[in-house]
Amino acid sequence: MQYTRGNVWELGGDWADPILWYARGVAAMKARKLAEPTSWRFYGAIHGIDPGLWQQLGYLSLSDPMPSNADVQRFWKQCQHGSWYFLPWHRGYVLAFEANIRAIVTKLGGPADWALPYWNYFKPNQYPLPPAFASPNWPDGQGDNPLFVQQRYGPQSDGNVYVPVDQINLDAMTDPDFTGVASGGSPGFGGVDTGFEHGGPVHGGIESQPHDNVHGLVGGGDPDNPQLPGLMSDPDTAGLDPIFWLHHANIDRLWEVWQQNPPANVDPTDPNWINGPGNIGERVFSMPMPNGNPWDYIPGDMADLGKLDYTYDDLSPAAPAQPGQRLLQFGASPEVVKAIQGAGAVPSGKNVELMGANQGSLRISGGEAGTSVQLDTGVRRKVTASFAAAAEATEPDRVFLNLENVRGLADSTAFQVYVGLPQGANPADHPELRAGSVALFGVRKASLTDDEHAGKGLTFVLEITKIVDALHLGNAFDVGALDVRIVPVRPVPENAQITIGRVSIFRQGR
Repeated sequence: MQYTRGNVWELGGDWADPILWYARGVAAMKARKLAEPTSWRFYGAIHGIDPGLWQQLGYLSLSDPMPSNADVQRFWKQCQHGSWYFLPWHRGYVLAFEANIRAIVTKLGGPADWALPYWNYFKPNQYPLPPAFASPNWPDGQGDNPLFVQQRYGPQSDGNVYVPVDQINLDAMTDPDFTGVASGGSPGFGGVDTGFEHGGPVHGGIESQPHDNVHGLVGGGDPDNPQLPGLMSDPDTAGLDPIFWLHHANIDRLWEVWQQNPPANVDPTDPNWINGPGNIGERVFSMPMPNGNPWDYIPGDMADLGKLDYTYDDLSPAAPAQPGQRLLQFGASPEVVKAIQGAGAVPSGKNVELMGANQGSLRISGGEAGTSVQLDTGVRRKVTASFAAAAEATEPDRVFLNLENVRGLADSTAFQVYVGLPQGANPADHPELRAGSVALFGVRKASLTDDEHAGKGLTFVLEITKIVDALHLGNAFDVGALDVRIVPVRPVPENAQITIGRVSIFRQGR
């Protein structure tokens, strides 16, 4: 049987049958003890768990019987972030969760073809939290709605939960490379080459946007204690929020859309991706299934929806790429560009070179913060030369802004980044200079000196190619430095301790 995942906003009502059955399935999983592998909290811990944080938020008590050490070692703290395994691991995670909910649904007399809905916050008027998740009541007015959680605060941490559409984007959908680089250039659509990576410092394109931003914006932070995240804001608690699964179904859908963009984009062919980290002697991806048996899988198993017996009701292109379109503005003929578009997207060059960096770390506290990135004249001239070569149908360099070694204690922190703003200008008046939005999903873990990253923090990569192109075309790229301004979505409290170790700019070409 093939299952079809539908848009949660288009199922026929706030409490349409697929949503109501989902709630019943969630309630049944929540009723199970933590130690049961198919319980709600056990599945949350597969994504990540911090026992102290769980206790603070009321999801763990000292009286909870714990799973066996064997189950903990096999299943818990398994999520792949900052890794080229991000998409396939989460696809398997969502599939296994969906199978567990479906088993409950059918046992309760529900439809055998039940499938998990997805939340497409990009569609017009579908950015608010779906109503069934926003009320503490079931549709009959009775309380204890299992889809509602208290620790979901929204982008302003005021309880109004929605996804601000001006802070998310689908730019990653135009990246022709699945695998990127960790050296300052594009991290690729799917991420950088890693082994088993529970929280890598460099997130892939689709993981950064919209994935990370939706997590942080929906979860927000506790207004009375900003260091306490909304469930969605922290990887160690995100799997406890029922909206998590609909968000990840949408990210999974976008992977399929990316693959199908004509001509089709290509997943990695490297055996270490296809066969997963078990291929190099590291942990195997494994999920507890409703029949009581574990299911082990590899990324290669996850690449083709046709072999996984499910699909989506909408796989229309999200942001179709136009190979060669950029060449037109630099003098390439329309005939050459048309020929390039017929051939399809060309993978990016992997030659990455530092153009410049600021001096010293940057503290983000309260409102705006700024710094200046000094540019190396020789490297800047290489970028300019690549613009001249574009007239001969050679793709110009791409340019990336890196926020390196970002550390702090508040995963709900989010800010927008601008490049080249005039002195004293209002950022809102210059959307053309906005490099992008950043959400610090995972920063707390990445800042712990006793965790996987030894306190190295996270690195955020924002493509500023369009900004640099415009500067060049306006004869304004012959500069020694570019100013960078950080504009928080909401004021950052001092005790969040948010710092950026270095702000740098890289060119990437052939």
